[in-house]
Amino acid sequence: MASTYDCAVPDQRADGLADAAKAVRAGRLVVLPTDTVYGIGCDAFSGPAVRNLLNAKQRGPDLPVPVLVGSWSTIDGLVLSVPKSARDLIEAFWPGGLSLVLQHAPSLKWDLGMTKGTVMLRMPLHPVAIELLREVGPMAVSSANVSGRPPATTVAEAQEQLGEKVAVYLDGGPSGEPVASTIVDLTGDAPRLLREGAVPAEAVSEVLGREVLPA
Repeated sequence: MASTYDCAVPDQRADGLADAAKAVRAGRLVVLPTDTVYGIGCDAFSGPAVRNLLNAKQRGPDLPVPVLVGSWSTIDGLVLSVPKSARDLIEAFWPGGLSLVLQHAPSLKWDLGMTKGTVMLRMPLHPVAIELLREVGPMAVSSANVSGRPPATTVAEAQEQLGEKVAVYLDGGPSGEPVASTIVDLTGDAPRLLREGAVPAEAVSEVLGREVLPA
């Protein structure tokens, strides 16, 4: 049976984070609050866990699962190289609503879907999410909803869609307006804007000192 913890209550928050960390390490799924919408997550390095996540969302591997990290330095072990453009954007917007697509390190043994050698990384601006990520390491996290339905902005909405497929629900209160992260692809010769969301394209262009081209 799934467990739910109210992270506004200190004791429940501590117990919930411990239970969620245990679940992630066991290859199970958890729902956690982020600064955009609620996410469903698992150990990024567990292929079976990622497949369970996709099954819970009723989604195929053609849409790879993004990875959330708990610190700036984490990405150094996840990508082939970190270009200056990525460092500048990380310094300006992390933690926050900016996702970066980079070439992942070839030595990593993970299966996030049909990534074509890339990974989408973000550090969320939410204390519960960051605390869990710093405890368990990088997590594969997608919006906490069944594919084709609205993303969950409350734990109740996530529970209604995902039910017992999730082991632990961390309730961080309503997430507010469901604004997706901005996605910038840094794998080519020029940065490309794949999606404009929480961070305006103009702000990205200002940091990079060049216009970000649409995909």
